[in-house]
Order: sequence, then C-alpha cells, then structure tokens
Amino acid sequence: MSAPDAGAAQPLLQAAERWPIDTACRDTIVRAARLADQGDADGLAAHFTEDAELQRPNGAWLQGRAAIAAAYAARPAHRISRHLLATPLVDVEAPNEARAHTLVLLASGDARDASGPQGRPWQGALLVGCFEDRLRLGPDGRWRLWRRQARFELHGAAQALPTMP
Repeated sequence: MSAPDAGAAQPLLQAAERWPIDTACRDTIVRAARLADQGDADGLAAHFTEDAELQRPNGAWLQGRAAIAAAYAARPAHRISRHLLATPLVDVEAPNEARAHTLVLLASGDARDASGPQGRPWQGALLVGCFEDRLRLGPDGRWRLWRRQARFELHGAAQALPTMP
C-alpha cells in the first residue's frame, strides 16, 4: 500500500477556502439584481465599491457608486424590471478578488398596466444577456462589485403566453 500523496489535500483546502468566497460573491450579485428590480437605487449602489465601473448594455460607462445610484434613481418609477439570473459562475482569483459570469434574462413591464391573475403584461422584448463582474472584498468584510460589464446577446418579441384555465 502506498503512502497518501501529501499534495492530495491541497485541492480540498483550496476548495474549502473558495466556497465561502463563491457564496458571498453570488449573494452580492443576486441581491444587487433584486434591489435593481425593487427600484432601490441606493441599495443597489451599496453593492458596488466607491470607485466601481459599470458598463451599461448600450456601452455607456458609469464611474463610481454615486453615478450608479443616480442612473438607477433616474429610471421611471412605473418601470418594472425582473432580472432572472442563472447561477453565477465565480472564479476566485485571490482571497480578496473574484470574477463572475452570470447569464441574465430581463423582462420589463409597466406598473400602470392593470394586474390580473397572471400579473401584468411585459413590455417590449425579452432580453438575454450576461454580467461579467469583478468583485473585491472590502475592509468591512463585504464583497462588492468593482467592475461590471452588462450586455445583451439575444432579444425577441414578447409573445402572448397561453391563458391558464
């Protein structure tokens, strides 16, 4: 019987170190999307570093937490958005830095439309895209986004869903 490989435990240790970082980064990404959908511009911006950069799907860059908050606060109050996220794929690059790739399906609606048993109708196209994120661990122990590139890759006209009996 051969002796256990001394290096065999190393990947397990690395995985054990990565797991809480992966979880915290995913939580940051999902919470930021939820806050955007709730129209909480300040709450969303708090998930970004002070010096964050955010590239909007139209290619425009927002520089800094204050600019991100202002851009999202300027959204029409009646706009409803729902970011449906696939599980973010997180790559831990260092104990205080990570990358993430998240697929996004975005549907929008108008709160002024009447709501029925199936909710409100969506407006415009369904958009499929992604977030390419860089995250950093702050001195307060919270993971925040410091660079996000958001882009759309596919779009399609919204078609009526079948009515439920």
